[in-house]
Amino acid sequence: MKMNRLTTWIGIAMVLGVAVGYACNSLAPSPAAAKEIAGYFGILTDIFLRMIKMIIAPLVFATLVAGLANMGDSKTVGRIGAKALGWFIIASFCSLFIGLLFANLLQPGAALAVPLPESAAGLNLKTSALNLKDFITHVFPKSIMEAMSGNEILQILVFAVFFGLALGHLHNQTARSLVNTMDEVVHVMLKVTDYVMRFAPFGVFGAVAGAITTQGLGMLAVFGKFMLSFYIALAVLWAVLITAGYIVLGKDIFRLLKLVRGPMLVGFSTASSESVYPKLMEQLEKFGIKNRVTGFVLPLGYSFNLDGSMMYTTFLALFIAQAYDIPMSLTAQITMLLVLMVSSKGIAGVPRSSLVVVAAVLPMFGLPEAGLLLILGIDHFLDMGRTVTNVLGNAIATAAVAKWEGAIDPVPAELADADEALPVPEDVVTQGA
Repeated sequence: MKMNRLTTWIGIAMVLGVAVGYACNSLAPSPAAAKEIAGYFGILTDIFLRMIKMIIAPLVFATLVAGLANMGDSKTVGRIGAKALGWFIIASFCSLFIGLLFANLLQPGAALAVPLPESAAGLNLKTSALNLKDFITHVFPKSIMEAMSGNEILQILVFAVFFGLALGHLHNQTARSLVNTMDEVVHVMLKVTDYVMRFAPFGVFGAVAGAITTQGLGMLAVFGKFMLSFYIALAVLWAVLITAGYIVLGKDIFRLLKLVRGPMLVGFSTASSESVYPKLMEQLEKFGIKNRVTGFVLPLGYSFNLDGSMMYTTFLALFIAQAYDIPMSLTAQITMLLVLMVSSKGIAGVPRSSLVVVAAVLPMFGLPEAGLLLILGIDHFLDMGRTVTNVLGNAIATAAVAKWEGAIDPVPAELADADEALPVPEDVVTQGA
């Protein structure tokens, strides 16, 4: 299905989801009944997300192995990785700083005057597992089958790097045949992705209708200032990311934005970066980025470059401090930014993952973890904004690294003004540096 047609259907599904969800919320006799109704809408979303997860592991593995095997040497991998990580670190700092800046300027929690809680009872977030040592250890898989079954993208990336480099150093006929097979697997998986994405409007409808059914539209008004402030900060982050993209890509940044608007809309409505991964990869290939770069940088970005989620961590932490009227000095805020620079790495692209990071950091600065309960009711709507920002940030990062590597195919003049109609180059996987 063409992305422009899919985008239209997704937009229709979002509007229908809001209307149906509002009707169900209004007609439900009790909150328990509304939650039960929302559970039925959740079936559509669960099916869609399950199908997406079904294709992520083979797609990531095949694209990485095929791309690395065709690079030919480990120096190329190191060079691309260094450029990608350099971009990620700068983007992370900008994201965290913007969150810090706008939380101070707009003061979204200043007027709430929430009394300090006696405990954080009812807050069910696993924070004990979040530390640098465990994260570094977790990066390396003890079983590739276990990593694939759990869709552990970073673990799959590590194994695929070893496998792809080893395959690239073998120059016999059997190895070449295996490389060609992996190339074909990539094309097959992209076709499977197209089939799965046809179900996206149903998944979007279920996600939106379920959220509105349980929370209603009233929650949006109660925390309207917080949501408005957060989306203003996101808009500034978007401007920074697009400007950085323009500096590297020139006017091609606008063609990139046209191509990724469909995946961004899916991410916005499902609040899951993971649901966008396969189609985003396909759209980046249509932009002309060679698969050896897309297949390496994009999965790396899903663990190290979630700009929207990182910005939210500093914004939310300061909101909680303001809501409980707990002053934070400039030194404490800068320290928190640096702590989040490390602890936010490896955030999974799934809903509410950034809440776990914030819950782990709050006690370090004397802030109550129970403050997270203040926004849990509207977090789905906040997650929609940070997810679409994650998608945008990773698309621009991948394109920028590809530009530096000279790994973007030229666009024919007759297609220069087209967006979704651009074809996927047949040799996108097999081309070298």
